[in-house]
Amino acid sequence: MQELTPDTITDAVLEQMSTTPDPRMKEIMAAAVKHLHAFAREVNLTPGEWIKGIEFMTMVGKTCTAARQEFILLSDTLGLSALVNGLHDKTALEEGTHTSLLGPFYREASPRLASGSQIAKHVKPGTECVLFGRVTDINGKPLADATVSVWQTSADGLYDIQEDATTTDYRGVFTTDANGLFTIRTVKPRGYSIPMDGPVGDMIRAQKRHAYRPAHIHFLIGAPGYREVVTALYVSGDDHIDSDTVFGVTESLITTLRSNDPASPLPNLPSLRYDFQLAVDPQHELLSGRVGADPSQITKKAR
Repeated sequence: MQELTPDTITDAVLEQMSTTPDPRMKEIMAAAVKHLHAFAREVNLTPGEWIKGIEFMTMVGKTCTAARQEFILLSDTLGLSALVNGLHDKTALEEGTHTSLLGPFYREASPRLASGSQIAKHVKPGTECVLFGRVTDINGKPLADATVSVWQTSADGLYDIQEDATTTDYRGVFTTDANGLFTIRTVKPRGYSIPMDGPVGDMIRAQKRHAYRPAHIHFLIGAPGYREVVTALYVSGDDHIDSDTVFGVTESLITTLRSNDPASPLPNLPSLRYDFQLAVDPQHELLSGRVGADPSQITKKAR
């Protein structure tokens, strides 16, 4: 019988897990065990601290509902979501629009709307604006019939599911025209605090961090043959543009709310303009026969 000690327990666990038939699961779980054990050794984790950690994770799970994903919020505030997005961007064969966080308030059930429709059911005076731009490939070729899904806060800084989980508001799904153009009427987004009434909020307070996200609008954009992109646009000038509590901002995703833009389809409204570029889907490239079995045959191109 092998004597289990702090020095031998890791190898014993890895040995028992070595029969895992799925190679990717085997790789991920082995790495997870190694890093978790190394973490416990590095901080000399005590049984009491371990129990507190278990209680914290249990509370995170209990806080999750159909309208709130506390685990995504935890991942976001630890920077893990941003890291995973960055790693995913590196796997692209071409460099398109950068990704940003999906966030805990995404909903699959969003209404399909005609171009130029208003996504907010109630618009306060002085808050309306227009989003417009194009969806293209990385060379600027317009992508017709691309799907543009959008969701954001109200002008008060709350998502619909925070105000009333039974209603759908401040979100919609649009389709680009033959020139890749999209036009969306909405309200000016506001920066807001992440939910602070749960275990993640307790963690943020214990760390003496601020809880704010800069004003932004979420997008999920896709077209056949191209990689779907989850991203967001951030409004310049926000007080927390340089210190987003979930680390979602990158410089290329910052845009400016402008008045009287002659290029705007609704020049009487303040506008945000952005052109999204989609990278090719490597699986589509392989199936179409444009490359061989080795995806590295496609040269990675910069925007």
